[in-house]
Parts: sequence; C-alpha cells; structure tokens
Amino acid sequence: MKKQYDIEVDCANCANKMEVAANDTEGIKEAKVNFMTLKMNVEFEDGIEEKDAKKIMKTVLKNCRKFEPDCEIEF
Repeated sequence: MKKQYDIEVDCANCANKMEVAANDTEGIKEAKVNFMTLKMNVEFEDGIEEKDAKKIMKTVLKNCRKFEPDCEIEF
C-alpha cells in the first residue's frame, strides 16, 4: 500500500533526517520526503492494512520528532 502525507518541516536537512527516521520504522518498506512540496510518500510493507498504517505513521512521527521536534505529519 502506498500513501502520501502532508508534512511540516523547516529545512531540507531536517526533511532528510525525517526520511531516514521513517525508513527505520518497522512496517515501512520505503519512505521519501520532498522538502519542496512538503510531502512524504510512504510504501508500507506487504499486508499492512489501513488501520495499521495509521498506527505506524504515529510511530514515524514520534521518530521524526527526535530530529525535528516541531515537525508535523497529517494522517
């Protein structure tokens, strides 16, 4: 399953750190952050359902806030 999320991040370096944090999260197959469009494209591991994706994205947000405390992901 692939989804796109709106993000709020202040700089390209922080966006890169958010991408690394997202890719290190269990359940994420691949995540790409585009600082210019303020979007995060996420491909979840096979078998992940919609309700599980929301839970995984909460973990992604928690991991991203380690690098960018005021970042936001709209999910």
